[in-house]
Amino acid sequence: MAADPEIVEALGRTDLFSGLGRKHLTAIASQARLVHHAEGKDITEQGGGAAGFHLIKEGNASVHVNGQDRPGLGPGDYFGEISMIDGQPRSATVHAETEMTTISIPSWSFHPILEEEPEVAKVLLKVLCARLRAVESAR
Repeated sequence: MAADPEIVEALGRTDLFSGLGRKHLTAIASQARLVHHAEGKDITEQGGGAAGFHLIKEGNASVHVNGQDRPGLGPGDYFGEISMIDGQPRSATVHAETEMTTISIPSWSFHPILEEEPEVAKVLLKVLCARLRAVESAR
């Protein structure tokens, strides 16, 4: 499947994928699809299965962890990356506050890219380590 240049660009603007070159972004984008979510829908449920990654193209979502509100999400924000990478249950419930369109990558399409392209895994590890360091320094 050919990659949509708009999706390639959108993925490249995220901190998660910004360290990747065009070749790798195109490989990831070729597995992505646009998904429309109705207002009021729970896109992910905390503790639920790890279906994949979502980059918000249009719309707004609320986030809840253990019943507590977290900062909302809007265009350019993403969720589902942790479960997409580690295959573990979702760490939050994400609820569509408006109609939404996301660029979605199923985990079963992403894992082969990690296996075939070690550079992608290296970049993701660096981003996740930076996040961990930021959390630790805030304590």
